[in-house]
Amino acid sequence: MLDFQLLLDWLTPWEFSPTLVAAFIAGCTLFVRGTRARRVTKVRQFLFWTGVIMLYLSLHTRIDYYAERLFFAHRLQHLVLHHLGPLLIMGAYPGQVMRAGMPKSWRYWLRDFRNSWPGRALIGVLTNRIFVPVLFVVLVIGFLIPVVQFYSMLDWRLYRLMNWSVVISGFMYWNLILDRRPSPPAVLSPGGRVISPIVTTVPQMITGAIITFTEYDLYPIFDLCGRAIPGMSAVTDQAIGGLTMWVLAGFVEMFGLLYALSTMMRLSAKGRLPSRVSKKNVQRPAPPRPSTAL
Repeated sequence: MLDFQLLLDWLTPWEFSPTLVAAFIAGCTLFVRGTRARRVTKVRQFLFWTGVIMLYLSLHTRIDYYAERLFFAHRLQHLVLHHLGPLLIMGAYPGQVMRAGMPKSWRYWLRDFRNSWPGRALIGVLTNRIFVPVLFVVLVIGFLIPVVQFYSMLDWRLYRLMNWSVVISGFMYWNLILDRRPSPPAVLSPGGRVISPIVTTVPQMITGAIITFTEYDLYPIFDLCGRAIPGMSAVTDQAIGGLTMWVLAGFVEMFGLLYALSTMMRLSAKGRLPSRVSKKNVQRPAPPRPSTAL
């Protein structure tokens, strides 16, 4: 009975959000309906539900209490929100499944909207090969600027904006990296999907290293809120959080790199990579020599 009560305490939202609950229910309902209309492998279903559970636990349980009062818990939370959760969900390729789970009238509306100029403009922004990776990095590093972090942790509106923005940017980024199609129709080329995780992980690792080795308190807001582990110094908390960003986030991005590399090798084996052979280098067959027979 005590264990059940402890589990219930952990699962109770620290700050209840009806918008978040509605978003989770809507997404899960569409996916379940879609699995009845389309064949979805067990692996894809496992990835989707694992990612959803991780996101929910990070956003809407007592874990959020510790994320507000421990820097390393905050970084672990954002590792799930920004990297791991969106990576797992997008690895399940849920788009077509969730569209199949929509009522027919919704699917028609979505098709018409995607073909309209506002729809094409929105898709162009959400899948832009430059904007999306830059946003992915800027949101992680930007919220780690001490002044920005201070006010984001004090104001509940900024706090929710911070969490929601990193989740959305994570979906946008991994949607590009995990695309298994050749380019076009994919936005990023197969080689670009391999290079992008390298480009995005370097500034994050540098930032994590700086935080790890800084010997003074960069984020006094966690002492102001009341550090959740008595006796843990600010520098120790900060060093663990920096290592989380430096090592664990880098590891997740390297997994994305390896996945993109396997996609490029698969497309190459099937001859679906674009040919870059110049016409000047193509040897034309020699004209036939005139016959000398009498």
